[in-house]
Amino acid sequence: MGQKIRSAAALVRVVARLRSGNKRVVFTNGCFDILHVGHVAYLKRARELGDVLVVGLNSDSSVRDIKGKLRPINKEADRAIVLSALYFVDFVTIFDGATPERLIRAVKPDILVKGADWKAEEIVGADFVKSYGGRVVRIPFIKGYSTTSVIDKIGK
Repeated sequence: MGQKIRSAAALVRVVARLRSGNKRVVFTNGCFDILHVGHVAYLKRARELGDVLVVGLNSDSSVRDIKGKLRPINKEADRAIVLSALYFVDFVTIFDGATPERLIRAVKPDILVKGADWKAEEIVGADFVKSYGGRVVRIPFIKGYSTTSVIDKIGK
């Protein structure tokens, strides 16, 4: 599992090697705070689009900025380990900041994936990926599954 978790710099080197072997690199990102079946289905589908799935994981500070002071529930290191345990996730890297823009530009994925709840024009990095012939794919979520709904259910 630990070999799947890489720094951004190490990941860029690995992706360059993979790309030289004609591997299609898929990139997605998220908080993945409490992993649930919706996340698993989404990530599995993302991996099916290419040869290698890279997951950009929001750091703890980035999750707090996006989701509020009570989040994340699980620490970034723990979330990275859980994601890396999935057989269809090839690499995980943690990023700071509100968006993965810098990471997307560094990785330069062949396919950028986001959930269908994102409007195409709102997907960070989409224009960059399209500029060199890459694709942007929106994957529908399984209804009824979200980290927020899990937290709400536990609260009740």
